[in-house]
Amino acid sequence: MNKYFVLVGFLVINVITFAQSDSTLSPSARFKIFPPAKFLSSDSLTIFSKEDLQKNKPVMLMVFNPECDHCQHETEELTKSINKFKGIQIVMSTMAPMNEMKMFIEKYKLDSYKNIIVVKDVSYFLPSYFQFHNLPHLAFYNKKHKLISEFSGTMPIEKILEEFGK
Repeated sequence: MNKYFVLVGFLVINVITFAQSDSTLSPSARFKIFPPAKFLSSDSLTIFSKEDLQKNKPVMLMVFNPECDHCQHETEELTKSINKFKGIQIVMSTMAPMNEMKMFIEKYKLDSYKNIIVVKDVSYFLPSYFQFHNLPHLAFYNKKHKLISEFSGTMPIEKILEEFGK
């Protein structure tokens, strides 16, 4: 009988321990996939999702706010160095109102870059998925669209490119 209680106690402790360890990880760190969300494109009609990503190409997801100075700086640096990102898809997502997103696209001429798509997170999925506290939030995915790493805040272009070399 004592062996039975010890075994049950051991199992209960293991279940509690394993359940606790995963609860501190963000869903992005646990699942390591591109966010399974639906985004609205700037035309206000087209839905964008991970199924629309180009196959066998790495992806950088940048969560931004058009009014954020750090996001503006990161976007300026990104567009200045866009030739270094030829083989990389860039998805920029915001939760800001559509008119602010469109003004941001116009200001930085983001529609003129073939590898950049700007979308709106209409369901506010990304904050809970990544659990970030600062913007911009960058997530890097390999050619199979599996998470390489994440970073919150501005990041030098050379460091961003190094992430894809991992």
